[in-house]
Amino acid sequence: MSRRRTLTQGERALWTYVTRHVSPFAAKIVVSADEQALLTAEIAPPPPSPKSKKIKAPVADTTPAPTPPPKPQAPPPLVPLERRLRQRLSRGAHPIEAVLDLHGLRQEEAHYRLRGFLRSAQASGAAVVLVVTGKGGAAVDTTPGHPGERGVLRRVVPHWLRMPDLRGIVLGFEEAAQHHGGGGALYIRLRKRREP
Repeated sequence: MSRRRTLTQGERALWTYVTRHVSPFAAKIVVSADEQALLTAEIAPPPPSPKSKKIKAPVADTTPAPTPPPKPQAPPPLVPLERRLRQRLSRGAHPIEAVLDLHGLRQEEAHYRLRGFLRSAQASGAAVVLVVTGKGGAAVDTTPGHPGERGVLRRVVPHWLRMPDLRGIVLGFEEAAQHHGGGGALYIRLRKRREP
C-alpha cells in the first residue's frame, strides 16, 4: 500500500482556487468537513515581509494635459506676375532692382547664393529682381561635381523658388523677356518685408 501525502497550505490554496472555477459533475461526491472548510476558505495574500516597502496609493495627476504644438503654417502661395507688370518689365519701363548671374556655378553653390541674394534683395526693399540661370551649353559638362546634364540650373532654380524656405520671400516668378535672357533667366517678384 502506498502512503498518502498531506498537502501543504500552498497546494491546498491552489486546489481551492482550481475547484472554484470548475463545474461539478452530476454524481454526488462525499467531502469531509475539513475538506469542505478548506474548499470554501478564501485564498489570502501572503503576509508582507518585514523588509517590504509600503506601497502608496497612486495620486491622481491634476496637471492639465499638454497642448499639442501648433500646426506649422503652410507657406504662402506663389502668384504669377500681373500682366501689366510683365509688360512693363519687357518694355524696360519697370526697373529690375538687382541681378544675380548663376552661370558656371555648381548646384550647391548656386542654391546658397540664390538664397542669400533673395534675402538681401528683400531686406533692401527690392520688388523685382532678375536671376540668370543660363540655357545650358551645347556640350555636356563632365567635370566632377556636375551631373553631366545641360541646363541643370535652368531646371532646378524654379524648384528651389517653390520650396518653403523661400516662399516667405518669393511672391512669384516667370520666365524673363528675350532681351533679359528669355528661357535662361527669371523675373522674381519679392514679398514686402514684414517689420518686426
